[in-house]
Amino acid sequence: MTKLFERSSFEMPDDITYLNCAYLSPLLRDVRRAAEAGMATRSKPWDIHPEKFFKDVELSRTLFAQLINGDSDGVALIPAVSYGAAVAATNLPVKAGQKILVMEGQFPSNYLVWWELAKAKGAEVEIVPFPKEYEWTESFLSRIDEKTAIVALEPCHWTNGSLVDLKKVGEKARSVGAGFVIDASQAVGAMPFDVKDLQPDFLLTVGYKWLLGPNGLGFLYAHPKRRQGSPLEFNWMNRKGSEDFSKLCDYQAEYQIGARRYDVGERSNFLNVPMLNAALQKLLSWGISNIESTARELTELVGKEAIKRDIEPVPQGKHAAHLIGLRMKGSVKEIAARLAQEKIYVSARGSSIRISAHIYNNSQDIERLFRVIDAGT
Repeated sequence: MTKLFERSSFEMPDDITYLNCAYLSPLLRDVRRAAEAGMATRSKPWDIHPEKFFKDVELSRTLFAQLINGDSDGVALIPAVSYGAAVAATNLPVKAGQKILVMEGQFPSNYLVWWELAKAKGAEVEIVPFPKEYEWTESFLSRIDEKTAIVALEPCHWTNGSLVDLKKVGEKARSVGAGFVIDASQAVGAMPFDVKDLQPDFLLTVGYKWLLGPNGLGFLYAHPKRRQGSPLEFNWMNRKGSEDFSKLCDYQAEYQIGARRYDVGERSNFLNVPMLNAALQKLLSWGISNIESTARELTELVGKEAIKRDIEPVPQGKHAAHLIGLRMKGSVKEIAARLAQEKIYVSARGSSIRISAHIYNNSQDIERLFRVIDAGT
């Protein structure tokens, strides 16, 4: 693995210690330049030809598919995880008396839709409680049975980074005929992903966290068996032949190939799409394994320094390489606010301070974090 330090690639002043990519990524300089070029493009509509509505979007599919070892026909562009979760809920069968498994404290965009679906179908949402010793995998495996309709979860819990073995959980879900939905917003771009191995029915992610892209645009990946389903909306772009603007009123029943039917309307945003493509190209050039190994070194240092101070971290081996939660003494909200006063940025999530490092961080950032924590104790 190659150790990376790419602070100069980001829009980040020297006096900022940003350990909060799980909240909102800083912009890459390349991404900002792409936005400026996109704005210049949009300012001249006479130069925007029909193929422009499709070409950059198809590049987005290809790049994202490379990140997850998928295929571009399985990729749809969505505005938010909640949108993608609604697509999944529309296309996964649930019967009265069945259950939908989720994590305790799961992010709302991958919880509320299942709550509403369960009410509509006479099913129930079963919340898997925070496990002792952070053993999410065993907690899920012990609850998946013939009554399970859907398992919807995160690769690592968004509040503290505690890990789930997705392969084992997915295999158990499939063994009972349950749907398998992954909200990978806190994973894809920061850790290697292989949808051919994991075989989710649907995988969802936003663009503005670990993909280092803009708000308002993310991705849905659909398993091959889920590519003939019902979209949430019936826009003109996801229909066959929509590239020919002269024939748009020759209404088509057939959709574009694969998961394109799930694309959000107005997906061809001339600012967001180039921004996202620039970010994806940069991630692929660095290599996700290199990003992960760099982040792991930093979060392991966080864990070691926390233990020295009698602060409880998620144990090594139980958290994602790029994200770790620290159970602090005192109000985590107040601690995060005090750190921010010193231009050190983390998140207060649940009962933890959440540290999420990236390749713009180094060991000096971790040293500075704990100097300020020490000063307040």
